[in-house]
Amino acid sequence: MERLILMRHGKAERHAQSGGDFERALAESGRADAAVMGQVLAGAGVAPDLLLVSSARRTRETAERVAPNFPKARVEQLRDLYHADPEDVVQVIEAHAEGAATIMVVGHNPGLHELALRLAQQGEASPIQTNKLRGRFPTSTTVVFGWTDRGPVLEHLLYAHENGGAGGE
Repeated sequence: MERLILMRHGKAERHAQSGGDFERALAESGRADAAVMGQVLAGAGVAPDLLLVSSARRTRETAERVAPNFPKARVEQLRDLYHADPEDVVQVIEAHAEGAATIMVVGHNPGLHELALRLAQQGEASPIQTNKLRGRFPTSTTVVFGWTDRGPVLEHLLYAHENGGAGGE
């Protein structure tokens, strides 16, 4: 793996009609923000080979909005990413990484936020980057890490509201 992209799902409705968290759909702003973030990644020349997506409805819908920017990417929906902690996310990545240079994970907080912060600290990101990342990880936030011999390098910390989107909580 040469690059890892972590993306929190877009803003979701508060309650699913079915009443279950797993089936919460994206809100209108979440659909728009996810599409914006896909365009921002593509514009930055960051294109995943593989999208690993939590099988929850809001993450599937986020991936559907991002994926058109990456027509060559393979998409895998995985129940193991639903509310996964950082260690579980890493296990999923390791289990599916073979043959992919750039992997994108579309998942949930707090696991993705915690993993992003750990990777930034391991890679000796600047204090400014680390503090910004520590402070917030709202919906549709996307973090890009390059992978070197020395470990992860924080390349991009992207918030929807800083890129023309509405942003979320």
